[in-house]
Amino acid sequence: MVRFSFCGVELALLPSGALFWPARAALLVADLHFEKASWYAGGGQMLPPYDTIATLAALEAEVAATQAREIWCLGDSFHDSDGCDRLPPHAQATLRELTAATAWTWISGNHDAAARGLADHCGGRVIEEAEVCGLLLRHQADPRETRPELSGHFHPKLRLRHKGRQVARRCFVASGTKLILPAFGTLTGGLDACDPAIRNAIGAPAQALVPLADRLLRFPLAA
Repeated sequence: MVRFSFCGVELALLPSGALFWPARAALLVADLHFEKASWYAGGGQMLPPYDTIATLAALEAEVAATQAREIWCLGDSFHDSDGCDRLPPHAQATLRELTAATAWTWISGNHDAAARGLADHCGGRVIEEAEVCGLLLRHQADPRETRPELSGHFHPKLRLRHKGRQVARRCFVASGTKLILPAFGTLTGGLDACDPAIRNAIGAPAQALVPLADRLLRFPLAA
């Protein structure tokens, strides 16, 4: 867990792509995309149907490691509006245990904004965005927003060439008042941190942040 000061608030960036807010004992994750594989299966593209289970296991591990009391999911928690209805019974049971044990908030994203019965099936509460202790929590960064903001949506990845081969790592992207979390989901892919869509949303100067177990790697992003 690597501490990181953002707009005067001490946060911790985790190698898994989660963010921990020590003062609130809050764990923040973005873009879980539960039931993405089953969505593809519905269209005839068969993928191993274990993405939700793997993502839940990773999330359980972070909750246990941090002893988080609050969980904030920054949108696109399900891959589509019917994803919650497709959860296997054991996955739904695990999720309900997690939401019952913590103060759990689902922030709606573009994929799951119309999710039906999310709180009824899985627990927690569903909102569009929130302001918590001076930090805005929403799914997608608003380039017009001047207040400190945490978001997801873009699934940023840092791509580098190292010793003749391409290396890609999920990363956080930060500017003076914006911090974009990487996708926490197992089956999510990623957008290059230098992509204009990210730069237009976050502004300049910006940097990609890659947390390791004992240090934080910082990579300035060219304008």
